[in-house]
Amino acid sequence: MNTKATVFKKFLPIILLGIFVVSVVSVIFIRNANYNESVSALSKLGSRGDEVIQIQKKLKEYDVYSGNIDGIYGTLTEKGVRAVQKYNGLTVDGIAGPQTLRVMGISSGSNSASTSVSQSDVNLLARIISAEARGEPYEGQVAVGAVVLNRVEHPSFPDTFAGVIYQDGAFTAITDGQFQQPVADSAYRAARDALNGWDPSGGAIYYYNPDKTSNQWIRSRPVIKRIGNHLFAS
Repeated sequence: MNTKATVFKKFLPIILLGIFVVSVVSVIFIRNANYNESVSALSKLGSRGDEVIQIQKKLKEYDVYSGNIDGIYGTLTEKGVRAVQKYNGLTVDGIAGPQTLRVMGISSGSNSASTSVSQSDVNLLARIISAEARGEPYEGQVAVGAVVLNRVEHPSFPDTFAGVIYQDGAFTAITDGQFQQPVADSAYRAARDALNGWDPSGGAIYYYNPDKTSNQWIRSRPVIKRIGNHLFAS
């Protein structure tokens, strides 16, 4: 018994070292497996599925994709994604990760803002987009929707869609009859894109057409960017 105990004590450090090494290797393996799983979940070259179809539809709208809407992430889809990334100042890697999906107005989960608003709010947002920006580029339509959302979140404005849209003097379309005109189909898509987090305005809370306004106050606001005929300002 003493001999066995002596042998056990002699090899105990080696046994413990072996257990430690196995544990470390297991942790590394599990972390790498989780990392690879998260990477493979991103839509990228070779991916297939409903998310790829959504990406291809958006790329068609942006006129940067000439392929079929088939749910297969091929080289043409990757090229279109790269174009979107470059335009929006993102890392140009051709992989539709969370940021890329966000600027395209595509939700990869159930936490999208559009799930927390009523259909009447969506319709109201689409109507003001159509009235204010019907003739603007699609990006400009989304930007107008984003301005409404930015105002809802801003302390200087009402905290509801209706409150922002119907605020006195906020939108000329309310008083010139444009608000009552039929809503363009693109405005509904733009409303959804804005609700899903795409903000081409860069966080603006104002916009105006410099060719149609002489209001010196609005002209004094810091301009963030121009989209179509509208200047978007903070």
